[in-house]
Amino acid sequence: MGGDSKSDSDDAEREAHAARARIAREFVTAVQGLTPAAVPDALGRTCVAFLPEVSGLSLSVVGSAEDAGVVLFASDGVAAHLAEIQYTLGEGPCREAVRLRAPVFASALTGASDARRWPLFSAQAAKAGAEAVFSVPLPGASGALGTLDLYRVSAGALSGDQVRIALLVADALTLAVSALGEASDDSAEVVTWLQGVESDRDEIHQATGMIMVRLGVSAEEALLRLRARAFAQGVTSTEVARAVLDRTMDMHHE
Repeated sequence: MGGDSKSDSDDAEREAHAARARIAREFVTAVQGLTPAAVPDALGRTCVAFLPEVSGLSLSVVGSAEDAGVVLFASDGVAAHLAEIQYTLGEGPCREAVRLRAPVFASALTGASDARRWPLFSAQAAKAGAEAVFSVPLPGASGALGTLDLYRVSAGALSGDQVRIALLVADALTLAVSALGEASDDSAEVVTWLQGVESDRDEIHQATGMIMVRLGVSAEEALLRLRARAFAQGVTSTEVARAVLDRTMDMHHE
C-alpha cells in the first residue's frame, strides 16, 4: 500500500512538472520576436487559451507598497473593470491574494459570506455582471509580482482541474518573463513594458502628493480621498489621478 501511494505521488509530480514545462514553453513561444509593447497582450491571449471555461480574465502587476496596481491585460471590459475597482476600493480577492501570497477564490459574490468579506467590491462586481472571481498570485522572490484574475458571470467554484491549470499558468507567466529576459541580447528592452506601466502608478503617487499639499493632509488620507472620489464617480483611481494632474478636477471640495 505504501509503495503504491509513493508511486502515485511520484507520477502526479512528474505529470505536474511536464504540464508546467509545456505551459511555460507556450508562453515563451508566444512572446518570441515581439516588441516589448506587444508582450502583455500576447501573454494575456495565451492565458485565455489555457482557461477557456472562465468568462474572462486579467493580468495585473503591483508595486512594493501594494497600494496600486496596473492592469497589463484584460480579455474584456468586465475583466478590466474588476481589476481596476479592487485598487480603487482597496478591497477584493486580488488584494488579499497579494497580501497572503496565496490564491483567493470568491465563488458566490452575492452570497452572504463573500458579500461580508468584501462588501463594496462584491456589490460593484455583481453590478458589472460577475458572480464569481478567482485570484491567483504570480510568485516572486520577495512577494507576489501581481495577480492572474479570473471571473465568471455565474456563481460556482472552479473544478479541481481548472484550479490546477490556473496555478500552473500563474507559475508559467513568471517563468516566461524570466526566460524572455535571459534569451534577449538586451534584457533592459525586454522589461520596457513593465517599466512603462510604472507610469500609471507614478501618476497616482504624483496626484496623491498634489492633494497632500493642496489640502494639508497626510499621504494616507490623500490616497483615501483620491480613491473615494474614484468610487463616487464610478471611475478608476488612475483616471482621477490624471484629472488631478491635468488640473481638470478640484479635490478641495469633498
